[in-house]
Amino acid sequence: MHMVGAHHWGLVALSVLIAIAASFTALDLAGRVPQYSGRTRAGWLATAALVLGGGVWAMHFVAMLALHLGMVVSYDLPLTALSFAIAVLGTLVALTAASQPGRSPAGLVLSGVFMGLVIVGMHYTGMFAMRVPGTIVYDPLYAGAAVVLAIGASTSALWLAFRRSSLAERLGGSLAMGVGISGMHYVAMAGVTFTAGDAEAMAHVGGSMDNVHVVIAVSAASFAIFAAALLAAMYDRRFTLLAEREKALWREGEERFRTLYRRTPLPLHSLGPDGRIEQVSDRWLDLLGYRRAEVIGRPLTDFMTPESVRERDEDHWPRLVGTGELREAEYRLVARDGRLIDCILSAVAERDGQGGITKTLCGLIDVTDRRRAEEALRQAQKLEAVGQLTGGIAHDFNNLLAVVMGNLELVRKRAPNEPRLMTLIDNTLQAAQRGAALTQRMLAFARRQDLKPQPVDVPELVMGMAELLRRSIGPSVRIETRFPLGLPQARVDANQLELALLNLAVNARDAMTDGGMIVIGAREETVPAQADELEPGALRPGRYFCLSISDTGAGMDAVTLARAAEPFFTTKGVGKGTGLGLAMVHGLAAQSGGALILASEPGQGTIASIYLPIAEPSARGTALRGDTEPTPPVSIDQEAPAGSGTTRVLVVDDDPLVLSATSAMLEDLGFIVTEASSGKQALDLLDEGLSFDMVLTDQAMPGMTGVQLAAVIRQRRPSLPVVLGTGYAELPADAGASLTRLGKPFSREALRRAVLDATRPDNVVALSSRTG
Repeated sequence: MHMVGAHHWGLVALSVLIAIAASFTALDLAGRVPQYSGRTRAGWLATAALVLGGGVWAMHFVAMLALHLGMVVSYDLPLTALSFAIAVLGTLVALTAASQPGRSPAGLVLSGVFMGLVIVGMHYTGMFAMRVPGTIVYDPLYAGAAVVLAIGASTSALWLAFRRSSLAERLGGSLAMGVGISGMHYVAMAGVTFTAGDAEAMAHVGGSMDNVHVVIAVSAASFAIFAAALLAAMYDRRFTLLAEREKALWREGEERFRTLYRRTPLPLHSLGPDGRIEQVSDRWLDLLGYRRAEVIGRPLTDFMTPESVRERDEDHWPRLVGTGELREAEYRLVARDGRLIDCILSAVAERDGQGGITKTLCGLIDVTDRRRAEEALRQAQKLEAVGQLTGGIAHDFNNLLAVVMGNLELVRKRAPNEPRLMTLIDNTLQAAQRGAALTQRMLAFARRQDLKPQPVDVPELVMGMAELLRRSIGPSVRIETRFPLGLPQARVDANQLELALLNLAVNARDAMTDGGMIVIGAREETVPAQADELEPGALRPGRYFCLSISDTGAGMDAVTLARAAEPFFTTKGVGKGTGLGLAMVHGLAAQSGGALILASEPGQGTIASIYLPIAEPSARGTALRGDTEPTPPVSIDQEAPAGSGTTRVLVVDDDPLVLSATSAMLEDLGFIVTEASSGKQALDLLDEGLSFDMVLTDQAMPGMTGVQLAAVIRQRRPSLPVVLGTGYAELPADAGASLTRLGKPFSREALRRAVLDATRPDNVVALSSRTG
């Protein structure tokens, strides 16, 4: 006879409350763990494990007492004790593993899985401790669901346990954890079937409240432990706060002392009432490189630039006379060897009885390196800002070009065969293609181009493009190559490196109007580790392949050199350059993990050095020689085969122009098209039961990106292929390598090929059916 148990809802609520309270207390205790080490850390871990594991066990025990079966139920004491030990010790192991410094997300998940299995083991050990006059049957489906809930709740608990969180976050987390843990129990119990045995063994047990003394004892003990643990955590938190305040006061005093020390002038000099130098320290002499006899008796202004002299006479000296002190006045001094030194000067005036200045005590602080670092940072920030702007413009421009090129191809197909009209259409289409190439250069500077770095034999690559270089440079410029033997291979995109080398060679040719020589060389260079923090854009320590291109041209002054790599900056005449050549090379080097370094002086030519990472020795066997050719584009005169007429494509794009143009090309190719202007609308169409063979979606859309839409579709319809159409090469880290990408702007043939590739039968992987 099958028995259907009933629960006492008061005890059910009590069990859930115990789980929530245990979760909150354990989270609060675990928050103390990262601050300690040794025995104290172990003590907090053990306490948290006792609270969480014991709380889960207490929840389970009270929940079992809440179950009324209408038969006599007893519990085996050793097995019940064993279930308690399993919960506490297993939780201790999981918390210890998850609290290790530097643990990876995979380690956190493994700890969560272990802890979830421990909770499940505790549950079923407690079930085995039940003694009933009959048999107990477990449904595997409910048991599996309980395992999933236990692992999910455990992983969430471990994730929340060792991160800083507010009280509201801990309350919300403990509520979710408590409901999840108790939900695991009741889901598992929903799959339990009790079959009564001998009828004489049946006895009406008046509900779980007959065990009121046991319930009170377990609940009281649990809440007492929770309260004691919370009090201990509150005391520790208070003690820690007092200690941190003491440390803060100590740090404040130390910082005040450091500030005073920092403002104390170390290169010292003193001036007489007429402003002439009377005494100098040895550090002052070392800083400027003079001998003592060369400075004593001379005015301080003799060692300043004209701008600093003017500022000192008009502003700083009157302020010193009026107030008696001068703080952090900025000057530029001239060293004996002609170096310019940026300094901060502080001064205090001594006065006689009549208030006249008798002596001025001054100190200098050398800030030359800091000024250079600030200038480098400003330049790097400017280039980064321009790069971001350029990348955004290129992306939007790609969308416009996609519309233009798509519509032009459709117009060309439908236009009458009139030669003049065909010529106009072809010229317009070629101009759009040139615009697409321009956006690729812009994306290269913005470091958003699609690179395929591989080991490359650079000398062989250069030799392979020698004929192309000669045709591009012309007969008036001689090209020499200087490659030593035994050079390592560089890790870079071979095609992009060829394009960069060609850009640099053309720039060098344009700088030599009367002819000259270009020298292409290479060397291996090691950048040593530095104690100081790296400047923005500086090379990281390591081994690099340095490819250099030097010319004998006019060279550049300092102002032009500083702006040479900026996009759209050019010294060529109107219509002779886009100003993106060096910007593209700069972006390629930076995106490859290296740098572009330019050196030039007027009349001395220019040296452009591309630093590239060296390929790992294990990958050298697959080095590219740079002679691989990209897949030739399909001619606009070549007719693309149409679709089957039954392939259904869902097109998603928030730009109505792009959406319309893409749909028109797909329909012209013979595909059945449905449009959606957002990810939400696309999901609504899928939820309505509409059937599609593939989805073509844009990436940058408000509300839901293309990658996010693909993730949702992968969950709901795993066999539905998704193609991501975007002008960006960099996608979010969670995009996945399996997501097919169609670069914008795309041609009619590229679109057809993408659809056919995505809908090929071998690209559709059917999920195996699951039963249970």
